[in-house]
Amino acid sequence: MRAVPVRSIRRLAAAGLLVLLLSGCQTVGTEGLVASDAPPEISGPAASAIAGDMVSRLAEQIGPGKATVLIKPDTSPFGQALEAALKGWGYAVVTDQKPDAKKAVVALAYVVVPFEGQVLARLSTPNVELGRAYTVTASGATPASALSLLKRG
Repeated sequence: MRAVPVRSIRRLAAAGLLVLLLSGCQTVGTEGLVASDAPPEISGPAASAIAGDMVSRLAEQIGPGKATVLIKPDTSPFGQALEAALKGWGYAVVTDQKPDAKKAVVALAYVVVPFEGQVLARLSTPNVELGRAYTVTASGATPASALSLLKRG
């Protein structure tokens, strides 16, 4: 029997945690989205790199700039970077209203979790969830896993 390298075990654990994060929201509708959360200790450059990558992938799924995005007000580096990235892709961003059935508003929640030297990031809408692990450096962040995509309905 061959010994399994520690690195493989860590990658498997990170993938398992990512699956758990992605499976946490199974209800369709804005009430089912998880509460947005990002640790304040993620640096501005890392937050910008992660938000930029995740929003570009979100745009591939919902179309660039075709909706108004509703996010919770957040002063963390990631919250600010996410709002800037959304606006950079042409989305109108609102933080202070309930979704209105008459308007094309997409509720967006996010979770950013440090885990074993990496950061796991997740964006959730009622129809799409994206997740990815990142390696964070002083100058930014780079993807450390493939993109995980879950589409509903």
